[in-house]
Amino acid sequence: MFSKNAKFTTTTSLTPEKTSNQRNLVKGLVTAIGLALVTGPLSAQEGLSDDKVRIGVLSDMSGVYKALEGPGAVVAAQMAVEDFGGKIMDKPIEIVSADHQNKPDIGASTAREWIDADQVDMITALDNSSVALAVQGLASDKKVITMNTGAGTTALTEEQCTPYGIHYVYDTHALPVGTATAMVKNGGESWFFITADYAFGHSLQQNTADVVKELDGEVVGNVNAPLGTTDFSSYLLQAQSSGADVIGLANAGQDTVNAIKQANQFRIVQSGQKLAGMLVFITDVKSMGLDIAQGLQFTTAFVWNQDEEKQEWSQRFYDRHGAMPTMVQAGVYSAVTNYLKAIEEVGTDDSDAVRKQLGEMKLNDMFVKDGEILANGLMLHDMYLVEVKKPDESGDDWDLLRVVSTIPAEDAYIPLSETQCPLVNK
Repeated sequence: MFSKNAKFTTTTSLTPEKTSNQRNLVKGLVTAIGLALVTGPLSAQEGLSDDKVRIGVLSDMSGVYKALEGPGAVVAAQMAVEDFGGKIMDKPIEIVSADHQNKPDIGASTAREWIDADQVDMITALDNSSVALAVQGLASDKKVITMNTGAGTTALTEEQCTPYGIHYVYDTHALPVGTATAMVKNGGESWFFITADYAFGHSLQQNTADVVKELDGEVVGNVNAPLGTTDFSSYLLQAQSSGADVIGLANAGQDTVNAIKQANQFRIVQSGQKLAGMLVFITDVKSMGLDIAQGLQFTTAFVWNQDEEKQEWSQRFYDRHGAMPTMVQAGVYSAVTNYLKAIEEVGTDDSDAVRKQLGEMKLNDMFVKDGEILANGLMLHDMYLVEVKKPDESGDDWDLLRVVSTIPAEDAYIPLSETQCPLVNK
């Protein structure tokens, strides 16, 4: 094999005609070798890079977000592979998983090992915004696609967008569009926030506050609570003493459950203030029970029994996981499915080719209808404003929500014309 430093010489004993022919031959060889060095083997962009597709599910497997994504995300990914047929282009599809422990350094080091040593082709889940930003940046530097289903910060598709980063299920702009708008229009004009003290919480508070102010409401105060807080009493007392119409919970998972349960003990709602759960999952409602959660409104991307297709898939998920799927677990199934469809369509797992195809596809499955992935990585789709049912309205243990209204995709998300993503030419 020729080295790119190879040198070619001609001898002065050749005749002028032979010398000219020799030089033409050498010129042709050098051109061909140079082209090969630039483009690599012709088959490099075709087929699977290591005769398999390996997908990493990186989630909170043991902490405050375990129930909302965690092991259930692995189940959803496995179901996607099985429903796809277990193979792609007659090669195996593998799922690997790990616990990021809600620590960006652990998430990034896991992703680096997966990519460098284990040849992971795509990473999904990532249910913590600080972890998600760290992993998306690292993976993009290595030209690996991330399909984020669990984190909320808009930074993923705004100022920290990347060529290979996709934000799939929801973001902190879409959540308040439905919830905050409904509450302000129903008299909740002044707000006080209890905020998870990291990227997700601050992003959610800011985006919700923007919606409140646009509707001529006001924010009268806020307090930050560490991730994993178990005692919200001091934060709730500050919110209660503020006199705000609405106490906005800019947190998620067990933090939200703990805050709402303790607010009920303080009889905050009974005293006239309203609670706004800015990110609530069906597992949270189940944990609280309808007696406590009834009447709570929030925005979601998925309701398991909204139609027959969702219900059929959700029942299969329940049979394996023991709980109905959250929107992010359903999102993992959809993300993995559409990633595999893109590979099959282009005939390669090359990230550039797959990302381009994902951007050209209409996404249709049990989770999303007519979804599309924009140039900044945002997956554009409808959202739903829902309300928790009263106990006498529920038909069974998981019949917990009713859809109040559909929020069209174009209303839910930041328009591409207004994005701060540097990859987008506006």
